[in-house]
Amino acid sequence: MRIRALTLDLDDTLWPVLPALERADRDLDAYLRQHFPDVARAWPIPAMRALRAEVAAERTDLAHDFTAQRYITMQRAFATCGIEQAPLDTLWEIYFSARNSVELFPDSLPALERITSHWPIASLTNGNADLDRIGIRSHFAHHVCARDTGVAKPDPRIFAAAAERLGMAPGDILHVGDDPELDVVGARDAGLRTAWINRAGHPWPGALGKAPDLDVRDMSALADWLEAQGE
Repeated sequence: MRIRALTLDLDDTLWPVLPALERADRDLDAYLRQHFPDVARAWPIPAMRALRAEVAAERTDLAHDFTAQRYITMQRAFATCGIEQAPLDTLWEIYFSARNSVELFPDSLPALERITSHWPIASLTNGNADLDRIGIRSHFAHHVCARDTGVAKPDPRIFAAAAERLGMAPGDILHVGDDPELDVVGARDAGLRTAWINRAGHPWPGALGKAPDLDVRDMSALADWLEAQGE
């Protein structure tokens, strides 16, 4: 398998995202309790999450834009409390800062350093992780996200956009990610080679068709495989 570049998922591939999302919810709730207690009482964390899901179900046209969905959620929460001018930018900054306070898996950064010394990488994500805030921007040649592209994984168009940014044919690119459907099936259907970061060692879901080209437990194993191919 000839690999000239990689596209790489972020959340739950390089770091566990749930702790950061939970921290973001707590920080936002703490701000509301201090500055907007009526909103905090009306919309505790479970209710705010339910409202966020409701907005996502209603606004399928924004399925690629989690930021816009969250802005709508916050505006709606405030409006139900009779506050039309919600401090949306402040609320978003509180959430966004905590959401990007992630802790990388121990294998992620050393593997990135090994891989980027030989292959260019484009991050490819449906989420709104900020590589600069996380401190890993230097390891990526490009950053491709659903919000900017207008479509989300597994849509083949976001993979095509990444291939165009890298200036390479899809078949020369290895997409790496943790999600069987969004990452492996999406990349496979777009013509990329596929690597599944399968940290829990799950069997491949047969209902999703052909297994990935590579099934590895972590980023270190991926770096080992890539370096062996380059020898």
